[in-house]
Amino acid sequence: MTHPSKSVPPAHKPWNRWLSVTAVAGSLLLFAVFMWRVMGPKIPPPGASTEDMVWIPGSAFWMGSDNGQSDEKPVHRVVVESFWMDKTEVTNEQFARFVQETGYTTTAERKPDPKDFPGVPLENLVAGAIVFAPPPGDVALDDHFAWWRYQAGASWRQPEGPGSTLEGREKHPVVQVSWDDAMAYARWAGKRLPTEAEWEFAARGGLNGQPYTWGKEQVPEGKWQANIWQGKFPSQNALSDGFRGTAPVASFRPNGYGLYDMSGNVWEWCADWYLPGYYATSPSKNPPGPDHSFDPNEPGAKKRVQRGGSYLCNDSYCSGYRPSARMKSTPDTGLNHTGFRCVKSGGVTYEASKDIGTRHHIARTLRSDVVRASAASRVRADRSCRRQGLPQ
Repeated sequence: MTHPSKSVPPAHKPWNRWLSVTAVAGSLLLFAVFMWRVMGPKIPPPGASTEDMVWIPGSAFWMGSDNGQSDEKPVHRVVVESFWMDKTEVTNEQFARFVQETGYTTTAERKPDPKDFPGVPLENLVAGAIVFAPPPGDVALDDHFAWWRYQAGASWRQPEGPGSTLEGREKHPVVQVSWDDAMAYARWAGKRLPTEAEWEFAARGGLNGQPYTWGKEQVPEGKWQANIWQGKFPSQNALSDGFRGTAPVASFRPNGYGLYDMSGNVWEWCADWYLPGYYATSPSKNPPGPDHSFDPNEPGAKKRVQRGGSYLCNDSYCSGYRPSARMKSTPDTGLNHTGFRCVKSGGVTYEASKDIGTRHHIARTLRSDVVRASAASRVRADRSCRRQGLPQ
């Protein structure tokens, strides 16, 4: 029989100590799950195919500008979820791989359907795209036909028309691609086009409310930060940034998220329909864009949003390289200053994930954390027992 004076006090019995350790472990597990739910959307999901992409951590930002065009107003608070975005615009060599593997024919390479162009003579319905053609002298800036022309035979393979090639431009952004072409590429790549809100959030690179993707000054320390037009538009290009047309992607410094050419080089297609007054009624969280389109300058044409500006943007005309600036075009239009980049959804929570591997990864991570915490608690408990001369 154990002598009463030698008995173990109830509060220090081994099973009570293990119950305490279990309670601590359970608390740690609950805390870990809570933290995953809070932080999960900002942590890239393992196993995603994200080569040459950048993780954009979701957050709130102020979308639009009080100093821009009327369709950039009102400035409004928007929350976007985390996602992946291509580091650069899709290049000619990337698009060529898509075409080679799928046999895809772009909109510009197809002969227009007479049903879509009633009243147009059949001899005028030839495959082609719109090409920039600088005039020899000054022209009125309210007539864009003075520097654009429809060029038969122009396509992504021949951006300026017959006689032009992609030789030496493999790393340049692909152009003369319609919205439909961009969507086809995105589906093939297992990605999608960004929403307008995602695009602007990513373009700002964490610099909320700044006029440029790189900050406040247009030309900090006298260095141009993007491929845009310097000189008198559209006839005189001073080439101060070193480029007459498109530039190889990543020719300029990236923004705060590590994205290149979110300003200038080529306009980029977004998923949204264009509606000038959408900001006044758009949802505050993950706005998907309107369900219809209207352009007061061309009421009969349904248009999709373009963002980012191009090598043709100049303050005397559009200043389209600002992160809040909006442009639009019909989905079947190809131009030699328009391309795109893709995004991929991410940031799944434990409950929302449909990927078994992801769920197992999360579970293993939480379990490992709890095991490590439990082991540490056991060590601390054993040390306390030894100091008090209690059984372990």
